Amino acid sequence: MDFAVANHFYLMLQLNLPTVSFPSIGAARAFVAITMLAHMFFAQLFVGYAIASPLFQWWGKRKGNPWMLRLSNSMARFNILTFSWGATLAGLFIVLIWAFYPRVTSALFTHFFWFFPAIAMGSMILTIYFFLYIYHYRTQHRAIWAGLLGAFFILIWQTVLTGMDTFMVAGPGPGQHVVQNGVGTNSWSSVWSSMWNPMWVPLDLHRTIANLSWPAYAVAGWAAFMYARSKRAEDKAYFDWAGSMGVLWGTALLLLQPFLGFAILFFLNLGRSYQPGQLPVPGTSGPYDNLVGAGGTPNSFTSNILLLNLIMVVGLFVLSNVAMYLGAGRHPERYGRNTIRGFGILALVAGLYSISPVAEFPVFWARYVAIFIMILATLGTLIAYIRGRRVFEYGSPGTGYRVIVMAVGVLAATVAMSMGWMKSNSRVPYTIYGQSKYQIYKEKPVTQHQLQHPKR
Repeated sequence: MDFAVANHFYLMLQLNLPTVSFPSIGAARAFVAITMLAHMFFAQLFVGYAIASPLFQWWGKRKGNPWMLRLSNSMARFNILTFSWGATLAGLFIVLIWAFYPRVTSALFTHFFWFFPAIAMGSMILTIYFFLYIYHYRTQHRAIWAGLLGAFFILIWQTVLTGMDTFMVAGPGPGQHVVQNGVGTNSWSSVWSSMWNPMWVPLDLHRTIANLSWPAYAVAGWAAFMYARSKRAEDKAYFDWAGSMGVLWGTALLLLQPFLGFAILFFLNLGRSYQPGQLPVPGTSGPYDNLVGAGGTPNSFTSNILLLNLIMVVGLFVLSNVAMYLGAGRHPERYGRNTIRGFGILALVAGLYSISPVAEFPVFWARYVAIFIMILATLGTLIAYIRGRRVFEYGSPGTGYRVIVMAVGVLAATVAMSMGWMKSNSRVPYTIYGQSKYQIYKEKPVTQHQLQHPKR
């Protein structure tokens, strides 16, 4: 496998490219990270809209709501227009990791062959067939069943890739090896043991909800932007409604995310396969320690990002409350605004306390109580907002409301990208946690000597 990689990528490595320096990261990691984050931006939107479009189509037909049908069509059209961007970036990512990290890439592709590329890429092909071909192109009135099948297969694709991803972060369990005696292991039992790691289920659930939540905020931000560009009154009313729907849909799913995020940390800590002081590489810490700044790494890079992400999540909750408060002004009698304001203030105070320096006073778990109060207050806001939406007068939202909604969309996208970056960096200095031969800084691209003298 290494020799095949050398044949394919050695020529690319001979290009006389200028040296690019990224402090504390390195050029290879930086290029791979930037490409992957750009791919994930489109991939997460694709997954969210592949699931949401047939559901909105079904609901719109059932209720006879033309706005629901129009929004469903817009999401499907977005996926059609941007699919090639995401696929191109995914291909570039594969090229980069194979060029910069050929050994670990070969080992992973051999080890997980029957899950990726076999099952995962097979599911992607079926998604393209059912969602992009039948659902969008082959039916005058979109076949909801084809859209739902496409959503099912894209979730299989996501689940398999999440299993590989979490295996790289959590590392193999005791006695497990990706490569044994120089040969990749790809038996069903060994691969399933690698997939079934402590992080897999909670992270997959977290990603599923996230891929529905932040794309909903993206709909809200897009609708607020398009409102200003619309000329006709009926278009303005539609985009006002779509922005309100995006905020509602995004906030409802956002309420689940903190619980799933803490579940990821809990199971990652519970399933650690090492003992403190007996790490594979002396002086390093485990992924859980790196994430939360424990185990002798209080100032780790990822623990600082964790605090930053917590601040952004609190900001997302607060801005969602503000958006619903301002949006409730479209009620002819401003029904529910006082209730929303009360819950919004409570969410703001609890959120600010949870990220403050005194968040662990008087006990360490006071921070988590504050976060729970913020979630409950936002739930109260959401209920009050939903109760008034049936009689909203769409078509004339204030400028402040539209600015807040666009800010929520941008912040949600930033949180999604930053969370992925934090998770991947938690396994440093490894590409596969606990596998000393696959360390980020030790693996080198293929050389001329290796090409001329491959291992037999």
